[in-house]
Amino acid sequence: MAWQRRTKGHKWRVEELDARYAEVMADLDLRSLVLPSMSPSVERTVDAITNASSWNARVNLVRQIPERFGRADWRKVFAKLAKDLYVPNLTPDFAYVDLREDFELPVIQAAYDAAMELTEGFANVSSADLERCLAIKPETLRIFRLLLGYIPKELAAATKVVAATLQADAGERYKSNQLPMSTDHLDIAAEPVSESRIKSMEQGRESSKAVIPRVLAETISRGITKTLFPEAAAGLRTKQDRPDLVHGWNSVRQYSTEGVPYPVFLHQRHYGGSFLQVLNSGSTQRGDRIEDAVQELFERHGIPFVRTGNTNQAEIASRFNLTVQPAPDFVVHDANGTLRGMLECKTTNDGGTARDKAARFRGLRVEANRLGGIPVFAVLGGLGWTRTADALGPVVQECDGRVFTLATLDEMVTVDPMPHLFGLA
Repeated sequence: MAWQRRTKGHKWRVEELDARYAEVMADLDLRSLVLPSMSPSVERTVDAITNASSWNARVNLVRQIPERFGRADWRKVFAKLAKDLYVPNLTPDFAYVDLREDFELPVIQAAYDAAMELTEGFANVSSADLERCLAIKPETLRIFRLLLGYIPKELAAATKVVAATLQADAGERYKSNQLPMSTDHLDIAAEPVSESRIKSMEQGRESSKAVIPRVLAETISRGITKTLFPEAAAGLRTKQDRPDLVHGWNSVRQYSTEGVPYPVFLHQRHYGGSFLQVLNSGSTQRGDRIEDAVQELFERHGIPFVRTGNTNQAEIASRFNLTVQPAPDFVVHDANGTLRGMLECKTTNDGGTARDKAARFRGLRVEANRLGGIPVFAVLGGLGWTRTADALGPVVQECDGRVFTLATLDEMVTVDPMPHLFGLA
């Protein structure tokens, strides 16, 4: 039945109204009483962008979104576009870890065997025994650090507490004319052990200072016996509150001879395990992998570019009149050295981190506008970018759709201004 409406006592039929108005009202009559979560205009816009004939056409359509939709709808549109067009091309790099010798079993096995031998199966584990072990085989520090459950930076921080205590106790004995302990000459000179020194010792390099094994040995001893830090507050536990340290060194000896029950092993992996550590330590390598691919692409097509590093930030800022800090990962330019584009690479498997990293592209867009509207490109990796509403969506918006992954990287050179820069390098 045709839609009807009363106005001042007169019943109007649809066909009596303005033709365009009638079309809209008739369309409303066909809708469900429950409104869809995504309006048809958003769907049509995203479909048009997704099915654009070229990347340049796609960029032009993305630029029209702020004109076609109110500000309140921008987030919804860009999130939908990000989900439909870009998320399917994100590579599952979570499935892989970097091969790093320090994290491989043979390295751990060698250090473990040395620690077992020098402590006679973790039987001789006084502070003096541990100090001797570290002096003879510095690489055994890795085993004792893993027993504590600390990363090198955390162990370095723990030594600050111990060094201060050793100094204070030795000083008090001298002041009170007590009989000095045999280690007092070391304790008076006790100092925290730096993260770099810890890493160096784990590589097998001997310490140049005798006090360093002393401070580390005391830190390890207090950690295993749970006297390193105050008792945990309600709702917290120390990292030593684990099955393999329930009874301190006795538990260590038991596990070293009887083995680790598999549920306990899996529980530790549930807590984070080795994968989290190796992933964190390899974040630079994962980022470099994307940047290396971008560099190879530019070199293959002869596109002039500068890749940003730690040593050329000031040079790039001066050369291209950039004020954003740090400079983008890549800048592309023409034969005259004129800036033609900025590119940033970001990889993360965490949605919250992706959200935080998205703000970087807003800063680059502001800088690009200041320089006359040069294009901003993004090359992204990791499943963190599947968070679309406040992470990937904003990046798509700030880059006008110029967002790529390793799977679509080759398509980037079809987007202006890249084709005009071929062979200029």
